[in-house]
Amino acid sequence: MAHSRRGTHRVRRTVAAYAELVRVPNLFTAPPDVIAGAALAVAAGGTATVPAVAGVAAASVLLYAAGTTLNDFFDAPVDAEERPERPIPAGRVLRPAAGVFGAALLLCAVLLAVAAAGTAAGIGALAVAAAVVAYDGALKGGPAGFLAMGAARGLNVLFGTTATDASVASLPLWALGIPVVLAAYVAGVTLVAATETTGASRRSVVVAGGAAGVAGTVAVTLLATVGLATRALAAGVGVLLATGFLVVTGRALARAYRDPSPETVGPVIGTCVLAIVPLDAAVAAVAGAGWALVAIAFVGPAVGLSQLFAVS
Repeated sequence: MAHSRRGTHRVRRTVAAYAELVRVPNLFTAPPDVIAGAALAVAAGGTATVPAVAGVAAASVLLYAAGTTLNDFFDAPVDAEERPERPIPAGRVLRPAAGVFGAALLLCAVLLAVAAAGTAAGIGALAVAAAVVAYDGALKGGPAGFLAMGAARGLNVLFGTTATDASVASLPLWALGIPVVLAAYVAGVTLVAATETTGASRRSVVVAGGAAGVAGTVAVTLLATVGLATRALAAGVGVLLATGFLVVTGRALARAYRDPSPETVGPVIGTCVLAIVPLDAAVAAVAGAGWALVAIAFVGPAVGLSQLFAVS
């Protein structure tokens, strides 16, 4: 009986370590990207099926999990000094095992995307995977690294369009603008997070704040033009969600500007990452309130699990 209890405890510790490795709260911010992308394509005249959207969303979760896993795999030497509590430097996950796990997640994501929505989805998954690996590996720390991290998010939105019968090339400029502004926002947040352990510069906080303002404003503009013309009630819901995004990120980044210490910046980064969900939901409202409601539903588990696991 004692041996059984020890075995159960060991399994629980391993599961908890891997949940921390993949930043389990953050995983719930990936499907809303896909939902927003699919909604943009639908608003532009495309059609989508629930199985395809669900499959692509699940693949995006695997891609995100791979990204955080490989991030810690590559960062293990630095984390040993700056973040010794993380699973790899703490010895709760072996570094080679993390590398294999991350690579397996990437492969499974691509295969799932193809099974769910065909070749175009597989190509979309490969594009996200390439941006993730580029950021985690060679580009992190420099300007190209911030852009790569932002590109991964923007591509994740475009990945969502592959769950529809619309091609990326057929999308109007207003639909293509959303992935760009989301990429800029994430790049700005990544810029702040780069110095999270030593304290952020106020300049990087201002950059992130400006990117957040542009992203929220573009979402509102989209809803006030394309959305309002066809779905007034849904557009109103979307505007409220976009306003919420602006308020939440504005307050968080204002705290970081006043006090750019590691103790403040860490939680602020977590807030800015989780705020992607209402921004995606606001964008999704362009195709109808149902799309927005499905996307915003992910905020509950994301915020709830952030009380148990670190986001940044």
